[in-house]
Amino acid sequence: MDNKEALIRFYRLLRQHGLNDSHSGNISYLHESDFFITATGSCADLAEAKDIIHCTMDDTPVPEASLDQHAHRAIYRHNPEARAVIHSHNPYTVALTLNGEDFIPVDLEGQYYFPRVPVISISFKTYFEHSPILIATALAEYPVVVVRGHGVYAQGKSLELAYKWVSSLEQSAKTAFLARQAGTFSDDHELTRE
Repeated sequence: MDNKEALIRFYRLLRQHGLNDSHSGNISYLHESDFFITATGSCADLAEAKDIIHCTMDDTPVPEASLDQHAHRAIYRHNPEARAVIHSHNPYTVALTLNGEDFIPVDLEGQYYFPRVPVISISFKTYFEHSPILIATALAEYPVVVVRGHGVYAQGKSLELAYKWVSSLEQSAKTAFLARQAGTFSDDHELTRE
């Protein structure tokens, strides 16, 4: 499977597992000194090779590429080990972080992968101006970050690893949501490791 096929496959998986709607989110991979990203407005259900757009690492915008291309570019520049970036709209994660507080997983797997997930608040009016550096800086320290009210960004050494981060985070958020609904968890509760 070539990189474009892999990118399409993971973009469709995000949709199939409810991490994006039909036309939301974006995904990219680094190739030598450039990167490839989903097209702006592309439909995950119908994505084809023509929906994967080539971008260079200079700041020249590519009209067909996702509007988030500048954030992906900044993430690759600030994270030398990153080879893939995924932006998804995880519903449970977004819902649980609308208060702007960092997300602390309540489940063991979530705590193992990311004991704390930073939440960044960015004004919609200046989103495209400020988001690239804020997201890239956070991802230099964490594998995954949440932009309040918007979605999740993850970087990894592969598409599969970035996909794992957004999927695992959503599972942790769903578990926390369900535990709170069931009354079996409070914010001052912490799992103990023996």
